[in-house]
Amino acid sequence: MTVVTDLPVFFSDPHSPWPGPTNENTNRLIREDLPKGTDIPQHQPYLAAIADELNTRPRAYLGFYTPQKMFHKLLLRAKVLLQRIDTTRS
Repeated sequence: MTVVTDLPVFFSDPHSPWPGPTNENTNRLIREDLPKGTDIPQHQPYLAAIADELNTRPRAYLGFYTPQKMFHKLLLRAKVLLQRIDTTRS
């Protein structure tokens, strides 16, 4: 899959069961829009709407933040860290 898509693929460690419930919950949410056996449509706006719905839904495991908000917080934190590294090199 990595070779075909040029994207890294990660699998849960079988000895680390804690990602399982999160993954199962996400699959359940996806199945609300795409029930099992449904052909995935090639209509990008529809798929983008599903992704947006998932990414803007608050999650208990994120302290009721949305995945989108947490991703932005991580990006900002990384940007600040990179800026600090750059200023220490100067």
